[in-house]
Amino acid sequence: MKLTIGGGLKLAFRPWVEGLENVPAEGPAILASNHLSFSDSFFLPAVLDRKVTFIAKAEYFTTPGVKGKLTAAFFKGVGQLPVDRSGARGAGEAAVRSGIDVLERGELFGIYPEGTRSPDGRLYRGKPGGLARVALATGAPVIPVAMIDTEKVQPPGKVVPKMIRPGIRIGKPLDFSRYMGMDGDRFILRSVTDEVMYEIMKLSGQEYVDIYATVAKRLIAEAAKRSAQDEADGA
Repeated sequence: MKLTIGGGLKLAFRPWVEGLENVPAEGPAILASNHLSFSDSFFLPAVLDRKVTFIAKAEYFTTPGVKGKLTAAFFKGVGQLPVDRSGARGAGEAAVRSGIDVLERGELFGIYPEGTRSPDGRLYRGKPGGLARVALATGAPVIPVAMIDTEKVQPPGKVVPKMIRPGIRIGKPLDFSRYMGMDGDRFILRSVTDEVMYEIMKLSGQEYVDIYATVAKRLIAEAAKRSAQDEADGA
């Protein structure tokens, strides 16, 4: 199914890509990407010869009915791995364990250090609990990736994509093996995460915001709510 979906995406959207030579032909590696659109997890695997495994909400695989079965088949086909996210701590541990398992099999593991999609196209602070812990537990190289214009292909809340040509820039692998086994040191985790986010920023050209995307989403929602209330009060 990966070949069918990937071939269809490349034919329809013709994504351009730079730095394919930075992805190893074999062996474990972590692809750490910015996150602009739901479609990021489809475009990146589409341009690679190797399978990339991302984690996805378990609900995508367990929804009942015909639509649920089709959704589950689609996500499995493009290399998505179900993770139960009930409970923040449990979700984080499950994601880390899943990433380690993928890398121990010598495969590629894809992760979004921001933890969620950018609400406004800017690059937000990376969360150290996932990417850095997986990297330091396995010693696998981290390859920074920048998705370009995918938010224009499928803006948040839109089901039908626009026929816009997105891009992908793949940076040189980062070696953090010198910190291997130090995944319990929060200062090391933060340092590793920040270094990766800096490389993603250089590749993407995005404005960097030193807060978490989840916080930004909450602030945006609160501002929209206040604006709506002010309009209602003034009516």
